[in-house]
Amino acid sequence: MVNKMILLVEDNPDDEALTVRALKKNNIVNDLAIVRDGEEALDFLFCTGIYSSRNPQELPQVILLDIKLPKLDGLEVLRRIRANEKTRLLSVVILTSSKEEQDVIRGYSLGANSFVRKPVDFNQFVEAVRQLGLYWLVLNEAPPR
Repeated sequence: MVNKMILLVEDNPDDEALTVRALKKNNIVNDLAIVRDGEEALDFLFCTGIYSSRNPQELPQVILLDIKLPKLDGLEVLRRIRANEKTRLLSVVILTSSKEEQDVIRGYSLGANSFVRKPVDFNQFVEAVRQLGLYWLVLNEAPPR
């Protein structure tokens, strides 16, 4: 069985470290690709730019997508993921500290599969990541590629 990859799109080094730590603490040992802005996320997914030699068949099982990103915000990344035949069915979880109701509405209207606010408390964050991992990597049946 292929190890299901997680793509983390996160520009905040503290939140990135927290997410990596929470994954490890929950024994989620899936391959983890980390990109730090919206353009890099699209380069990764579409195998362009610095990722031009990446295997285009290796797509993530789930994308954990922050909204507030440099170069291209997460909602525009989501719009482009959904607009492309190759990536439109990927599972995208918006994982953000945004408390803006408009972000929730826009995220879902652009096709997010889930919208999760990052808990401030580390133990709550670890639990949220555990539940995300259990659902998206074990329970959820992704569409066939």
